[in-house]
Amino acid sequence: MTAVEARKQAGSSPTGLIGRRVAAQLLAAGDRVRVLAEPGQVTGWPEGVEVVEGSITRPLEYTEVFTGVEGVFLAGAVPTTVRDALAAARAAAVRRIVVLSSHGPEYEQEYPPETWFWLAIERAVERSGMEWTHVRPSAVMGAVIEGTYPATGSDWPDTVRAGHGVREPFLDGGHYPFIHEDDLAAVAVAALRVDDYVGDVLEAVGLPISTRSRVAGIAAAIGREIAAVEVSPEVGRANWQRRGWPDDGIEVTLYALAEYGAQLAELTQWTLDQRPSVPEIIGRPLRGFDDWAREHADLFR
Repeated sequence: MTAVEARKQAGSSPTGLIGRRVAAQLLAAGDRVRVLAEPGQVTGWPEGVEVVEGSITRPLEYTEVFTGVEGVFLAGAVPTTVRDALAAARAAAVRRIVVLSSHGPEYEQEYPPETWFWLAIERAVERSGMEWTHVRPSAVMGAVIEGTYPATGSDWPDTVRAGHGVREPFLDGGHYPFIHEDDLAAVAVAALRVDDYVGDVLEAVGLPISTRSRVAGIAAAIGREIAAVEVSPEVGRANWQRRGWPDDGIEVTLYALAEYGAQLAELTQWTLDQRPSVPEIIGRPLRGFDDWAREHADLFR
């Protein structure tokens, strides 16, 4: 497994948060786990995980991590060095690569290859000679913990704890799909451990939910009201820019909030129509945002 520092690039998922859940589930299934983790991600792993400090973005410095490995959960790779990582994995007789990807490749394919990011990684894996599965998740509920996407309410722990409430664009009309990190981890574990999903793109997507409903879920979890104010997209953009979010991530977020609000029924049905569905893959219903809010209520107290 690989884990990198939190990134604010559009489409990034919290690799450490997800990776720790993947590791726990693999250990529970009786597997051995080794993780190549960047410095800020070396702690907090379940007991029994072998942690090697380093970075998948510089794979030629850490080729030994692939020795004795059968499957790799590849998270945080970058196009410039992913082929080196894959060559090292194949030389070590790695059999399977499961990619933590993003909902970007389907759009990137309309542009020249030199502009690709997620698609470049996926294509490199497909051509590696190893078995592969791509996992394309929706936003992760717990991304607020690591700070990897503005749509997750990245400033809410600070503003809610301070009693200032939240100020968000598309508070009522906007929706966004979220998946619990436990559910996403279970998809990755299934892709690593069974053969059913080799050569598949798994849409690990949760149902779209409104920003207002997420605020309500947190309020119920902490036992007090949270003031919520809808602001214009321009004000939301400026707020996120002040917090260091890059323009591409902000524009993707605003676009998605508006599109899911305008096409909620169609995009909800698209999620329900995915096969295999996440519940089919993991063998249980999806966990909801209210569950997540109760688990992490202390973030907002």
